[in-house]
Amino acid sequence: MIREFLAEWSSQPQTPIYTWLLHLSEDIKHTEEKKKQDRIYKMISVKISPTIYILSIFLLLSASLTTSFSIQNNFIKCLSTNSHVSIPSTTIFTPNNSSFATILVSRAENLRFTEPSVPKPVLLFTPLNESHVHAAVICSKKLGINIRFRSGGHDFEGLSYVSYIEKPFAVIDLANLRSISVDIDKETAWVQVGATLGEVYYSIAEKSKVHGFPAGFCPSVGVGGHITGGGYGSLLRKYGLAADNVVDALIVDANGRLLDRKSMGEDLFWAIRGGGGGSFAAILSWKIRLVAVPETVTVFTVTRNQDTKLLYRWQQVVDKLDDNLQIRVQMLNINSTVITTYSALFLGGADRLLQLLQVSFPELGLTRVDCIETSWIRSVLYFDNNPVNASLEILRRRRFSNRFYYKSKVDFVQEPIPEMALEELQKRLLEEENPVIVWTPYGGMMSRISESETPFPHRKGNIFKFNYFVGWLDGDDENEARHMNWVRSLYSYMTPYVSKSPRAAYVNYKDLDLGINQRGNTSLIQATSWGLKYFKGNFKRLVKVKTKVDPHNLFRHEQSIPTFGLKR
Repeated sequence: MIREFLAEWSSQPQTPIYTWLLHLSEDIKHTEEKKKQDRIYKMISVKISPTIYILSIFLLLSASLTTSFSIQNNFIKCLSTNSHVSIPSTTIFTPNNSSFATILVSRAENLRFTEPSVPKPVLLFTPLNESHVHAAVICSKKLGINIRFRSGGHDFEGLSYVSYIEKPFAVIDLANLRSISVDIDKETAWVQVGATLGEVYYSIAEKSKVHGFPAGFCPSVGVGGHITGGGYGSLLRKYGLAADNVVDALIVDANGRLLDRKSMGEDLFWAIRGGGGGSFAAILSWKIRLVAVPETVTVFTVTRNQDTKLLYRWQQVVDKLDDNLQIRVQMLNINSTVITTYSALFLGGADRLLQLLQVSFPELGLTRVDCIETSWIRSVLYFDNNPVNASLEILRRRRFSNRFYYKSKVDFVQEPIPEMALEELQKRLLEEENPVIVWTPYGGMMSRISESETPFPHRKGNIFKFNYFVGWLDGDDENEARHMNWVRSLYSYMTPYVSKSPRAAYVNYKDLDLGINQRGNTSLIQATSWGLKYFKGNFKRLVKVKTKVDPHNLFRHEQSIPTFGLKR
């Protein structure tokens, strides 16, 4: 398919997931002391004169520190020169600042990318306004320093704050750009990219009980990156993706221009709503369309352990259910037992829900006792593993509720997975201490929006999205390799049962196993290895847009969209 592409170019609380997190938190088998001992042993094994060894290290460090200081100094001067608003020194952090590591790591969800061996930026900038971001883009271009933009820190491969291919690099942390302006009369809101989903939901609920926004389940996710990749949640089948409900945006382009939808043009506006972050522009804010929700919704979570017949039946009906109903499945290994939960949101009352399921999915055996009637905003609390009557202030907490090391992979399923394969899937879950497989149903609105409406192409024909996830708390290399190998093996096993040509993936759940730019300047040939999986036929248009708006590839990372000229 790559060859064809290039040829064309040439021409709830205590729910199982909560229990799983508690179980994971107890799973620590190695200590930091062992890590220190291993590093000492490696030093001892070096068979050179200790004096020469120490002197060599000192000289290398001195040269590195001198270079880093020069880069930092130049970047800071450039920021001050190019910002229309003064830049307080308290917004700039270098490795010499005592708070540098704390700030860098505190908003990194995946602990895999907080290890000492992971490359660190030469500078961390926390802009306070749009002019500061404009200056950062200008200085990146002038000085040739790659910049990574972080809004929430949930990047599955850490690419919003880590660079393996660009040195030096700087991180622009957008947490301070978090204003939210809700206009209920017009059913819209302007949201800066540093705001979290929880803050957005909270702000909407302050103004209305019958409005919501179709974005993610996790309140601490940043709005910026979430929408650039599509963004989905409990309203997916009713209203589509978060990106499907964006009506305007404010950006800084590769030339440092401040643009809205009208001035950027429809091609670029199309690309930033699902084409992935870090490829086209620095997003400052989104104008989102609010959606209608009833005053009363119903949620439930029921457990049906090791019932492959029921799971097979779920696959047969789930994408055909009423648009107001989403039933997700989670499979976990808890204490060597495979637990399968069915968790749902219904936009309506419990009585109506039971009537619908009696007709469309009676095999689930749902009862009135299983159902909880609540408001939509409180359903957000529920799906974040809180009681529905918990304080809504929880949604405004910006810190992560849980952090651990993890690896995730994604598939899209277009035909029901046979029972035999489901049984094998359960066996494989028992091989790993802390796995989770999340089955997110499609259909509904997702089948009515065309593949090319936004860059996100996974629409009609997909029954559900399959997310394989494994987490652990010990960063020991050997331990990490074991967990990574398990999820990769499972991914390989599932090959016959998932989408093909290409085997599709989701750009918001980045997976560097799909391919990575090794040259520091994304090439078209390299990028097809992940681009076609993430975007299918939309990849070609994304490359065209990139070539037009950022021909010198200022905005780039390990899996960014290339320009047409970079064929190597």
